[in-house]
Amino acid sequence: MKEVKVAAAVICDSLAEKKSIFATAKGYGEFKGRWEFPGGKIEAGETPRQALVREIEEELAVKITVGDLLDRIEYDYPAFHLSMDCFWCEIAAGEPKLLEAAEGRWLAKEELHSVPWLPADIALLEKIAKHMAAGREENGLK
Repeated sequence: MKEVKVAAAVICDSLAEKKSIFATAKGYGEFKGRWEFPGGKIEAGETPRQALVREIEEELAVKITVGDLLDRIEYDYPAFHLSMDCFWCEIAAGEPKLLEAAEGRWLAKEELHSVPWLPADIALLEKIAKHMAAGREENGLK
């Protein structure tokens, strides 16, 4: 089975507090409309972190700071095996522009299950939730 190595950005509002994360819906292909963490293939000679900086600039037109590795997801899709390094990230410069995705949204902890995720990305949700700070309502904010 063909293996595809990718890097994914779990972009949070703050690496220190992590109150919300940014996710995107695919705008094309077999999984159009399903949600994912932005990122892409690791090119020859690139580290996963370098690939992530490049891919996020191409997809969202922002500069990011890549934080810690959150997890490596291994997932078998029907046509290929996905190996996905997932890093905590935050936006260092710019506002996200959807250059490839159909939709993008900031999701609070309690909203993580409100969108239809790609199968490989679902595996990350519980781990992400454990690291996220309480949402606005839980902090008494409106």
